[in-house]
Amino acid sequence: MPRGRYSLHDPHDHTPLGEEHFHCATGPSGWRYVSQLTTPSGDPAGSVDLTLDDLGRPIRLELHAGGWQVRGAALEGVTWVRTDPTGAHATEGNVPAHAFTGASPAFLVATARLLRPAPGAGAVRTRLVAFTPPVLAPRTLDQSWALVTRTAHPTDNGPLTADEYQVNDLETGEQHAVHIAGDVVLAAPGIELEDLETPPSAFP
Repeated sequence: MPRGRYSLHDPHDHTPLGEEHFHCATGPSGWRYVSQLTTPSGDPAGSVDLTLDDLGRPIRLELHAGGWQVRGAALEGVTWVRTDPTGAHATEGNVPAHAFTGASPAFLVATARLLRPAPGAGAVRTRLVAFTPPVLAPRTLDQSWALVTRTAHPTDNGPLTADEYQVNDLETGEQHAVHIAGDVVLAAPGIELEDLETPPSAFP
């Protein structure tokens, strides 16, 4: 069960946004990721709890940030309930999309797991609903993911396979690279893996 810490920063001007302390695990029914977020000064800033089924679909999502809360799942596309900081108002949403995304590295692993593009097979398109701090407002976006390279690195525990994906925002044309090993993000825009206590898990 990997445990570790990501540092988060603005991908454009590199302003520190805080840290995400996480643990995650694969199982016969899928994958679960749980994390606590902190501000640059170390104060609590929210949490992520994401569970995927064995096909990579989100069967449970719970996000907290800035007093806002989102609970969601794959249901007739994706469905969610967003609650304001006072708890007095809850807004339901549903979009014919494939999964969720957001600022957490968990969503990069989840999208790669859902799409599973093959090396050299070209890009795979997907529609996602994004929730980003601090207010977790939903935004629907279209991306394409292509697996550019797959490299095996020798380690004390056997070879570690690292995948490099090219991710395109189909609305803006913006491209960026995402590097993932198993269920851990090695590097991505705005995300750096600072500490990893145990090796990444391999999906069955």
